[in-house]
Amino acid sequence: MATNSPAKQPHPASSHRGVFARRPASAIRDAARCWAIPALAFALLVPGAVSTASAADCTAAARPGIDWSGCNRKNLSLAGANLERAALKDTDFGLTDLTKARLTSANLEEAELVRSSLAGASADGANFTKVEAYRTDFSAISAVDASFRSAELQRANFTGAVLTGSNFEKAELGRANFAGAELADNMFGFANLARAIFSGARIAGEPDFTGAYMFLTRIEGSDLSAAKGLDQMQIDLACGDDATVLPQGLVAPASWPCAPE
Repeated sequence: MATNSPAKQPHPASSHRGVFARRPASAIRDAARCWAIPALAFALLVPGAVSTASAADCTAAARPGIDWSGCNRKNLSLAGANLERAALKDTDFGLTDLTKARLTSANLEEAELVRSSLAGASADGANFTKVEAYRTDFSAISAVDASFRSAELQRANFTGAVLTGSNFEKAELGRANFAGAELADNMFGFANLARAIFSGARIAGEPDFTGAYMFLTRIEGSDLSAAKGLDQMQIDLACGDDATVLPQGLVAPASWPCAPE
């Protein structure tokens, strides 16, 4: 007579393996999504939960190396502020008083400086590339080896500034005033110098004017004997006088286009 043998029980370990084996990869992915969606929503609603906001320093006091990139610092009094090595890219300093501010090696690329004052500031090695600085006061600034490449500097005041080695390539300098400035080995290649004033500037080294637009540029009394890149057409458009010294091979026009002021 046959006897019924008890059913064989699965080993506990094999039972657990079976449970996990029955969970396909798609189920695991679905579970991960269920957790990911709430986490993403939280991150969007609370940006600070993921990282500190990039504009966290916008209202902080000025200090060396501060990051004010993209901040609104418009119409403020920051005279004498120490902003050496500061990150000031795309910062709005419109109408702000930065008189005698310390901006050595600061990065002001694409900053807004319209009608602001940097008179007497220290900005050696600073980056002013592509700044908007119409009618800005740079008088008596020290900006040795600074970059003003492709900057908007119409009617900017550089009187008495120390600009040795500064780069103004492709800058808009219409009616900018460099009277009394110290210039040496500057790059003005392809800059717009229409009606800019260099009369009375101290020009040393070999400034480069290759391709610069010099319509009615005031070069009365200027010593351009060592200048590079100048051609006769540029000289014929400019405004010089008997005291203007030209590079070898270039001559003064029969009559300069500007009457003495």
